[in-house]
Amino acid sequence: MKKRAIIIVIDSMGIGALSDCAEFGDIPECNTLKNVCNFNNGLNVPNLEKMGLGNIQDFKGINRTSSPIAQYGTLQEKSKGKDTTTGHWEIAGLISEKPFATFPNGFPKELIDKFIRETGCNGILANCPASGTAIIEKLNEEHHLTKFPIVYTSADSVFQIAVDTDIIPIETLYEWCIKARKILDEGNYNVARVIARPYKIIDGKPTRISKDRRDYSMAPPSDTILDKVKKAGAKVIGIGKIEDIFSKAGITHAIHTGSNKEGLELTVKALKGELALSEIKYNDTEIKDESREIIFTNLVDTDMLFGHRNDAKGYGKAIEEIDKYLTEILPLIGEDDLLVITADHGCDPTVPGTDHTREYVPVLYYSKGIIPTDLGLEKGFDSIANRVWEHLF
Repeated sequence: MKKRAIIIVIDSMGIGALSDCAEFGDIPECNTLKNVCNFNNGLNVPNLEKMGLGNIQDFKGINRTSSPIAQYGTLQEKSKGKDTTTGHWEIAGLISEKPFATFPNGFPKELIDKFIRETGCNGILANCPASGTAIIEKLNEEHHLTKFPIVYTSADSVFQIAVDTDIIPIETLYEWCIKARKILDEGNYNVARVIARPYKIIDGKPTRISKDRRDYSMAPPSDTILDKVKKAGAKVIGIGKIEDIFSKAGITHAIHTGSNKEGLELTVKALKGELALSEIKYNDTEIKDESREIIFTNLVDTDMLFGHRNDAKGYGKAIEEIDKYLTEILPLIGEDDLLVITADHGCDPTVPGTDHTREYVPVLYYSKGIIPTDLGLEKGFDSIANRVWEHLF
């Protein structure tokens, strides 16, 4: 009998500010899910509700249930950070004691000069913290005139490069990102991610192309549960930006997505055994153990499209869309499967700013026949890695 662990990360669906949130520039009122529920006068999420999400806190429209079908609780991050890389690494068992570097005044001149020299891009635009959609709209015309890439950051540890791919080929953008990653690593700048931000002019407006986004993360400094499972000869299937977050470490199969809908549909296919695994398998991978498998899915729309853009209405609709897919996913989870639903940080669209927020996250565990339990507060997202390992081995 095959044992599977299915981890679904609803990107940025935090549930309340940590006590040290001020150290990360956040306010105590941050609570992504609660505030999204309040803004929308409640959410329609019957599947998450019956799993026990409403038993964790009082979320408007997500009722408490006396007969939950899952185990539910709250996780407190151990790592020093509030970003995608830190959160996902900790979910996979790796604690980051040192926060990644941020650049509130833009990147240092020597770094930018080296980037320009080694990429041959002749110059850059921006070099400041910015909202991606805003900076692209502001500098699009100058980008078209100069063909210089738009390089910007945020409150997170990111080196982002945006280009109109009708002006600069997407292959060139990816090459520039790879070179930036190498420069940052060699210079010990401790930057979590280089992000390729391709866009096009659609209906007269600069529009980012989500499916062609790529993240070039620092390689994890030590093994995660993904590495351990891969070394045991089993499958680790990354759906969405998972392979980018882990810099391909510990992954055997990977497929990128352009939307939550696509990621959820691919997750369903993976559960049904209908993914074309031979087409997404890494060449250096040899599967020796067909009896164990991790399916690891990141659903980024909540964060990228709605959290960062202060769109609480869109955020709520994205959660409702995920819940609808759970109607199909839950029946596919058997006694030898473990479904984990969680988040990696917060990104409260209702508070000032457009950046991630340092928050607790929910965790839901489900398998057929599981004993429903209130897990309370657990310290460490890495409790998920421990639970998954115990389930698989």
